[in-house]
Amino acid sequence: MSQDNLHPVFSRLVARESKESLLGQRGRVFWFTGMSGSGKSTLAIALEHRLREAGRLTKLLDGDNIRSGLNQNLGFSDEDRAENIRRIAEVAKLFAQAGVITLASFITPQAAHRAEVSRILGPEDCHHIYVKASFEACAERDVKGLYAKAAAGGVAQFTGKDSAFEEPLAPDLVIETETETEEVSLEKLFAFVWPRVQSRA
Repeated sequence: MSQDNLHPVFSRLVARESKESLLGQRGRVFWFTGMSGSGKSTLAIALEHRLREAGRLTKLLDGDNIRSGLNQNLGFSDEDRAENIRRIAEVAKLFAQAGVITLASFITPQAAHRAEVSRILGPEDCHHIYVKASFEACAERDVKGLYAKAAAGGVAQFTGKDSAFEEPLAPDLVIETETETEEVSLEKLFAFVWPRVQSRA
């Protein structure tokens, strides 16, 4: 179908502000970026539990989960990585517009990928969190065994080895999991997120 035949409907839908009022929170997207094993998912999961305890509705979007469903047809070429991120950002946008606090945990290795996320979500909704740990530290943790497989040549286009990870230059928050405990990182993360999801009322 041609794009000329599409007629999106927005004006007659229930307003975002009404949904946020119903939930008593603001929909926002907190985008966790960092190398595999840096602690992105661990912190995002811990934050989701913390927000749930505080009575907030959340949705966690995680790389492995998305690639096993929505994006199972995508590989790890530069083109497929870009499309993977584009689709996820569009999904995150839908959740944020429904008033849901959305936590997106994806490597997002290139600056161009992160710029596309920002473009899709917009400056008010999008918050980039860099979960920072060196390649060496992540390889030592190797919680999924991916670094060992990559070293043996069993993982193609592995980020940080065959495919570059471009370090974010100006993220909204940096969490240094190589030097901080999980508890310290979570407190820093919650302190950043909490005021940004408070109701407008």
